[in-house]
Amino acid sequence: MTMDGGLSGLIFLFIAGFCATAPWRVFGVLLSQGISADSEILRWVRAVSTALIAGLVARLVFSPAGMLADVPLSIRLAAFAVGIVVFFVSRRNLAVGILAGEAAFLLAAGLS
Repeated sequence: MTMDGGLSGLIFLFIAGFCATAPWRVFGVLLSQGISADSEILRWVRAVSTALIAGLVARLVFSPAGMLADVPLSIRLAAFAVGIVVFFVSRRNLAVGILAGEAAFLLAAGLS
């Protein structure tokens, strides 16, 4: 199998990603069947996952790598703020907030 970057490469990546994560998801579902959604362990898991996402977002905004580092901090902060405001205005709809932040970023970065 050659990996020329075409469709076969994308299919391989999709299958490899699925095979690497699917067993862990099934294991998690089986393991969590006896745990209450309000249990201490799940509250801790939620807190840790929220903290990880917050850290990754902060890193993307304040200390980006690659091409994102070429975009001025003011544009990154403005797009972040737009996404947060739209998230709350749209009754905490995550998809709408993300799309609004991305649109603001692309618009502002395209105009600069």
